Amino acid sequence: MKRIFLPLLILLIIGCKGEDRKKTDQDLKNDADTGKAISIDALMDEDIIELNLEEANKLVKLPLACLATEYPNKLGQTLGGEIDLKAPQELHPSFYGCFDWHSSVHAHWTLVRLLKKFPKIDNAREIKGKLETSLSKENISAEVAYFKTEHSEDYERTYGWAWLLKLSEELNTWDSDLGIELSANIKPLTDLIVTRYTEFLPKLNYPVRVGEHSNTAFALSFAHDYAVARKNEEFRTLIEKRANEFYLKDKNCPITWEPSGFDFLSPCLEEVDVMRKVLPKAAFSIWIDNFMPQLKKSDFDLEPGKVSDRTDGKLVHLDGLNFSRAWVFYGLANQYPENFSHLTSLANKHVNYSFPNLMGDSYEGEHWLGSFAIYALQESKAKK
Repeated sequence: MKRIFLPLLILLIIGCKGEDRKKTDQDLKNDADTGKAISIDALMDEDIIELNLEEANKLVKLPLACLATEYPNKLGQTLGGEIDLKAPQELHPSFYGCFDWHSSVHAHWTLVRLLKKFPKIDNAREIKGKLETSLSKENISAEVAYFKTEHSEDYERTYGWAWLLKLSEELNTWDSDLGIELSANIKPLTDLIVTRYTEFLPKLNYPVRVGEHSNTAFALSFAHDYAVARKNEEFRTLIEKRANEFYLKDKNCPITWEPSGFDFLSPCLEEVDVMRKVLPKAAFSIWIDNFMPQLKKSDFDLEPGKVSDRTDGKLVHLDGLNFSRAWVFYGLANQYPENFSHLTSLANKHVNYSFPNLMGDSYEGEHWLGSFAIYALQESKAKK
């Protein structure tokens, strides 16, 4: 009987609610590079790495280095003919660097985020210049034109779409002349991506439950953030409706099956992340007790994903997994500290395992991992 009526009970609650980092970095990196066993448990009680101006000056070098790095490049396009055989910069004048389109998008998000939080960052003038150039009206118009070509309806669906909305959200909340200008420039592409979401989500009969780019819960989570920030109630309603239809009946998520070898997202935890955003408190409490009740236990533990070769573009995904797990744990602990405050130390453990490997690493990780680290550190301080 419980299996039958639980979703109905949660829906009833929804209806009643309305709105509602002592090892040094180099020590850890040397351990990872030499294959020496790292005492992961020793990281558990470490404090979170502070995203201060010193760290920001280091991290900002990653996107600045890759934004204009055109090759190697993974275009991910469908060729309709010889006319489509063009250089990355010609195809994507805004987002051609950093190996692939979506990594370039979240590299731009990184620049905006760091410049907003640290206006006196060392490379402030360079950052502003790069943003003005790449996010010009003309370049964004070319990006829109690409998305409207015959074989590009599903281009970057849905991971790149989600990060584009996150970039737009960051620009929309940047109270500066440049922020206002760039937000207006990127609006046509943002509007198109919202339209693509709106057209696609009703046709998606089953969610994609993987640990890589096409994970539906991740796409819904970032889209929901955008819809809330922009007060787009129609878009928000669609996202919440689809999230409930996809996940409300889920139970006993097999977290012990994770991670898969190439994961940079946790299928279980990404689902938790979006459901904590779309469900009111009482409904979420019931849902999490059926989906992952172990999360409420003060002794809950989860070993960070171990990376064996950081020069392998797929294997290094596991560093990203550690950061994305962390942002989910931080989100839970901040929103519902009475039930999940103990997850903060577990999030710290995940961040402290992978953070020392960001700088001076191979391009396979450098071109995107900084964004994941910064987002995790942002969520560690977020007030829900």
